[in-house]
Amino acid sequence: MLSGLVLTIELTVLSILCGTLLAIPLAVLRVSTLPVFWMPVYGYTFFFRGTPLLVQIFLIYYGSGQFRGVLQDLGLWALFREPYFCAVLTLALNTAAYIVEILRGGIQAVPTGQIEAGLACGMSRSRLYQRVIFPQAFRFALPAFSNEVIFLFQSTSLVSIITLLDLTGVARIIAARTLDVYEIYLTACLLYLGITYTIVGAFRFFEVRLSGHLRGSSGGSEAHDKQAIVLRG
Repeated sequence: MLSGLVLTIELTVLSILCGTLLAIPLAVLRVSTLPVFWMPVYGYTFFFRGTPLLVQIFLIYYGSGQFRGVLQDLGLWALFREPYFCAVLTLALNTAAYIVEILRGGIQAVPTGQIEAGLACGMSRSRLYQRVIFPQAFRFALPAFSNEVIFLFQSTSLVSIITLLDLTGVARIIAARTLDVYEIYLTACLLYLGITYTIVGAFRFFEVRLSGHLRGSSGGSEAHDKQAIVLRG
């Protein structure tokens, strides 16, 4: 089960890294006022946020076989026939759709006056994002982003359906062989709980480090909850 937990953590880390790298430029396009930029991104987020993750895994893993000839011509079939690659790709695309909307909320939460001041100082758009918008947007989005990481970590349990032996997959095999259903799945639950609260603690640490007004404050948790509620809204 510990080997399955290692695979679960590995899938989570790779997916969140790839998803975040994809989501940052898409979030910039999402807040654009030009329909040619924001409408394709909206369509992407609408699809991946509006359909079940399990269906998306089936579409990419099983559905890619219908395009085997095209993928072979592109030299990609060796990747798409591997369940590991399909799992990371699906999880990354799914979490990127949510992170786009999280970052959009963070970007739009940056005070307009600061953006106008940056433009008045002669900052270019890229420099404005680098020095003014992104530092604050990431801080505003951190509570909601931590929730997304936790949801992604828990969603990795679905990859066992495509033969990957993650924590859930290993637990199912052991339970089928031993018939010790409660013992095995309760152990899996405890492992999931332990990693989940480790993630919560890590993000709480980074949030306090990034937000000086929360350091040593008894109202830190309350501020965290209010920020999360605003961003979810």
